[in-house]
Amino acid sequence: MSHPEQNLLAARDKKIKSHHQERLAVVYVRQSSVHQVQHHQESTQLQYGLVAQAERLGWPTERILVIDDDLGFSGSSSEKRLGFQRLLSEVALGHVGVILGVEMSRLARSCKDWYQLLELCALFDTLISDLDGLYDPSSYNDRLLLGLKGTMSEAELHVLRQRMWQGALQKARRGELLSKGPVGYVRSADELVFDPDEQAQGVVRTIFDQFERLGTMHAVLRHLVAEGIRMPVRPSSGSNKGQLEWRRPNQAAIQNMLTHPVYAGAYVFGRSCQSQKRKQQKRPSRLSQNEWLVLLRDRFPAYISWSQYEENQERLEQNRSIISSRGSVRQGRALLAGMLVCGRCGYRLRTQYGGSNSRPSYQCSARSSLYADPVCQRLKAQPLDDEVVRLAMLALQPSALAVSCQVASDFHEQREASQTLWSQKLERATYEAERAARQYHAVEPENRLVARTLELAWEEKLRSQRELEEQYERFLQEQPKSLSNEDQERIKGLAANVPALWTAASTTDVDRKEILREIIDHVVIDVEGKSEWVEARIHWAGGHQTYTRFRRPVGQLSKLSTGTQLMQYLKELLDSKISAPQIANKLNEVGFLTPRGLPFNESRVRMLMLRYGLRTCKKSSYQNTSPLDENEWYISEIAQKLQVKYGKIHQWIKDGKINARKADDGRWIITADEAKCRELTAPPSPRRYPGLKTKNTKGENKT
Repeated sequence: MSHPEQNLLAARDKKIKSHHQERLAVVYVRQSSVHQVQHHQESTQLQYGLVAQAERLGWPTERILVIDDDLGFSGSSSEKRLGFQRLLSEVALGHVGVILGVEMSRLARSCKDWYQLLELCALFDTLISDLDGLYDPSSYNDRLLLGLKGTMSEAELHVLRQRMWQGALQKARRGELLSKGPVGYVRSADELVFDPDEQAQGVVRTIFDQFERLGTMHAVLRHLVAEGIRMPVRPSSGSNKGQLEWRRPNQAAIQNMLTHPVYAGAYVFGRSCQSQKRKQQKRPSRLSQNEWLVLLRDRFPAYISWSQYEENQERLEQNRSIISSRGSVRQGRALLAGMLVCGRCGYRLRTQYGGSNSRPSYQCSARSSLYADPVCQRLKAQPLDDEVVRLAMLALQPSALAVSCQVASDFHEQREASQTLWSQKLERATYEAERAARQYHAVEPENRLVARTLELAWEEKLRSQRELEEQYERFLQEQPKSLSNEDQERIKGLAANVPALWTAASTTDVDRKEILREIIDHVVIDVEGKSEWVEARIHWAGGHQTYTRFRRPVGQLSKLSTGTQLMQYLKELLDSKISAPQIANKLNEVGFLTPRGLPFNESRVRMLMLRYGLRTCKKSSYQNTSPLDENEWYISEIAQKLQVKYGKIHQWIKDGKINARKADDGRWIITADEAKCRELTAPPSPRRYPGLKTKNTKGENKT
């Protein structure tokens, strides 16, 4: 008998009481990982062997409970350890007389969990046993020894982790700590190399080229789906480990490719950290580039340059829908969405759509949302967009020819890239069909079971090849022809007339926004109080700035900077007893405009006087240059004759029901004879529906 067994049996008579043996003996079994469970089975068998030790202590077999729910779970925490939680519950219910484990580290490697177990065992008089002896947690000496063993178990785990971490960090600093290769790479010894499949390389390059052209991840995803392009994946486990598979593109895979530095040829270690709060959610925190533990440039073959990688990260950051970034280009008529900065508080202006026509407007509401302050400023989008577009057109004129040449070059490159991808897909389909044919012809004819299976596989490959060829034919039919010399000259002509290209029906608002974002970094605006004047400073992409001051429409005369002078001058004109058209001419000569920024006319003068309660000015006397012809009427005359309202006459003119022309003084002259007047005033005829029966005055049915 070994010395530990002698100590255990000697302590049995002193510590094990009858009430202990009336309860259960629990054997707790745990291994830290699935790998240990599969490959280190000696430790597992040793722990299961504690059942025999419980029997030697006096417990019958039917009173021994084995808890092995925690096989494959670390003892650093009690979370997700259902077996340990079950053990605590059984102890707290007073069902356990003794707990058996190979060593204290099997029960817990955290002092918090360990002392919780000791408290419960001492409270409910439960013994603890390992290979060294039997302990009573209610005894001070045993409790001191158990506490020391638990502390050593936690310290041992820390030392092991620290040793492994330092070893991994040293290997990472040499650029040798590698995991599986991302999409487009394969691992060869201690290196990452391009995927030997040319089509896989082509898809990766296409994704980066399209992001550079389109600017957003979702736009790249839509392009891949529209073109039927699948992503190459080599599984790292399973029966198809290392075999090339083609899967549907998804946003997560594209995001990983665009943000991974390996595609720029860099080796990176420590891009994220796991905080205790996020550890429960399994969401590591991303670190900034200056916080990465290891960054080795030019370590692997690269698909893009490092400068292009940094530009992509900046573009992705700008695409985020947060107040500090411009955000991605979206649908909508507001051309400067995400590019405007408030000249008062420095926050970005937000875009809003409202009204019956969903007209866009810009407003700075950041401080209103953060501090409940009033809105800094707001203005309609149309006047600001028009002013910035006007200056942008002037800036684009010198580079028109270069733009046209770039358009032709981009068209040719995109066509060549698409053709290359299709050629590679057709080549792969042909190879798969020929390979299936060789396998079918290589089998013995007598082996019909295998022959039938291979024949079906061959037919499937041939069917896939035929479908791919049909898709390729449709692709060629949908593709525009190569640019001829006439097309190139037409492009140069359009580039020379940038405003016409800007307003063309084929140019979408998304295209216009992309153009503005290429040449403008941001625009700082400041409305002068609540007046009609707006100051804007355009910060161009090259670093230059342009200052402009323009007028915007306002809704009230009080918001005009010249509103007081306008009202005073209007009152003076009214005192002079002149007509409304003459007042309008006087106001226009001085340079006054309406709150909407329009020149004055008779109706606008009268509307202004009506709104502000001024007395009516002298009506203008119409001077008919020629008398009315026969059957001609002014609106007031024909309205009186037909006993209808003026609005009805205007509606008839709009609908084309009556002939009308405008006189020199602006009044409408309607041409209508007696027959036309009777037609206009005749009651509408009742509608008749086929198959509907009605009754006449004699009670007879009519159809």
